[in-house]
Amino acid sequence: MTRLLRAARIAVCAALLAPTTTLAQPQHAIAMYGEPALPPDFVALPYANPDAPKGGTVRLGETGGFDSLNPFILKGRAPWPVQTMVLETLMGRNWDEPFTLYGLLAESIETGPNREWVEFTLRPEAKFSDGSSVTVEDVIWSMQTLTEKGLPRYANAWTKVASVEQTGERSVRFVFNAADAELPLIIGLRPILKKADWGSVDFAESTLRRPIGSGPYVIGEFEPGRYVNFDRDPDYWGKDLPLNRGVHNFDRVRYEYFIDAGVLFQAFTAGELSAYRELDPKRWATGYDFPAVTSGRVVKSEIPHGRPSGMEGFVFNTRRPIFQDWRVRDALLHAFNFEFVNATLNDGAFPRRASYFANSRLAMGQGPAEGRVRALLEPFAADLPPDALDAYALPASDGNQRNRANMRAATRLLEEAGWKSEGGVLRDAGGNPFTFEILVQAGQPTLSSGNVEAIANLYVDALRQLGAQASVKVVDQAQFTERRNAYDYDMIVGGWAMSLSPGNEQTLYFGSAGVTTPGTRNYPGIASPAAEAMIAGLLATRDEAEFVAATQALDRVLTTGRYVIPFWFSDISRIAHVSQMEFPETLPVYGDWTGWMPDVWWWRE
Repeated sequence: MTRLLRAARIAVCAALLAPTTTLAQPQHAIAMYGEPALPPDFVALPYANPDAPKGGTVRLGETGGFDSLNPFILKGRAPWPVQTMVLETLMGRNWDEPFTLYGLLAESIETGPNREWVEFTLRPEAKFSDGSSVTVEDVIWSMQTLTEKGLPRYANAWTKVASVEQTGERSVRFVFNAADAELPLIIGLRPILKKADWGSVDFAESTLRRPIGSGPYVIGEFEPGRYVNFDRDPDYWGKDLPLNRGVHNFDRVRYEYFIDAGVLFQAFTAGELSAYRELDPKRWATGYDFPAVTSGRVVKSEIPHGRPSGMEGFVFNTRRPIFQDWRVRDALLHAFNFEFVNATLNDGAFPRRASYFANSRLAMGQGPAEGRVRALLEPFAADLPPDALDAYALPASDGNQRNRANMRAATRLLEEAGWKSEGGVLRDAGGNPFTFEILVQAGQPTLSSGNVEAIANLYVDALRQLGAQASVKVVDQAQFTERRNAYDYDMIVGGWAMSLSPGNEQTLYFGSAGVTTPGTRNYPGIASPAAEAMIAGLLATRDEAEFVAATQALDRVLTTGRYVIPFWFSDISRIAHVSQMEFPETLPVYGDWTGWMPDVWWWRE
């Protein structure tokens, strides 16, 4: 650990021990900053229709497949809705607030004056789908098992838990050993499993055994890799909670799996699916003239949102020597002709991801670092690229395919880093050619639009102008996941969806432990004391202005570090759906996001 990082963490601990006069008492909710927006007697979430009818079957599509029903381990691929529809957490989200939790399995939450501990009291009526009660023993076992055998993200926050103990028949307390204002919320969002359901089963091994949960749905019929049904539990214990009124309205939600996005779209046009999220703005504008649309059976809805852009693009694996020099990464960033690619694939419809938190107040902005942001970063200036504190913007072209100005800049940067073109081949001082592979998942779409293979092939063509020899390696989903988890790639298309309340997940994304620990989302292999200090700062503070400054500083570290060649993003979601599917007029700030579709939609007969 560097001396600067130690100093930052000492300051964090001092903040933890600072005195306060706030008294702890049980609450119905907890907010990361400020107060919860909804009172204890709220009727329903603001974007849910409490009078929505129940019934109907909705059929949704996914690409790829599944071979497991345990979504919490590295082995196997499980349907993601198992986490949200079958299993529950102590607290639940209101997706119309940046980060506030309301009681779900827990009827109340209580924290220490400085959030140095958190205590949850379970609802007496909370039950699993087999009728057994959710107990404190289940809570403690779930937390420990996920930490010991689950995905790396569960162990990340648990290192800050000093102790856990049962404090009453239905209450449990977690005591922390580090300053982290988000920890009570993170613990509140851990999935709760039934201890007795797992018995002698090895949790770390992939299995197709249906887990028993306490959620509104149970896993029905399924066929690995083809489909899985989630059937609404008529005896669901929590159906009358305010958090659940107008939510979980479909009797059955069926997910069908397809080899790629093209086949999935064909299935939708043929009437086999109920809804389709369109990622291609060109097709949205001109390709929806099939009979179901012209007859009115299928309608088109555009859903705006106010969440950060997140980041997605070509990710450099800086574990590879070829990409360790930031000037090389900057050169390849200049070589990506965003304006031409966006026009070719999207008719120029999308804005670029200018940074990791663009489209929100958490973004670094294009001006130089100022005020508190500069003060946070100046101690680390020597470890950052020389322009990290200056005004910074991604290179832009005139849209011409040749991209001459940026290519000249790329050549200069490569020469500064020791690479020169000889006979049309880029080589280092030892004569070694500049070669690398772009690993692509077959049929992989981007988060916003476009087929990854098409983007990669356009980029490879552009790199030839520099003498760089890049190739595209297409593998199936299983191979891609395995190699990504082991960091066995030169470059991949990767992404990070960002929220309005970044927290502990940032360590999983960008913490230096992920350089060697398999299965994290530190795809670039970032080892930055500045990034870690900014993450520690945003986690420790309860002051909103300090949180915003730390996040903007983190955004600047990541963006100017040139770890990713950014693609585009969409500030709206485009959803085509059968006309019988309806949703409330009031939309959450996160828009089409977790907790919205199919959660608050309903079926109109």
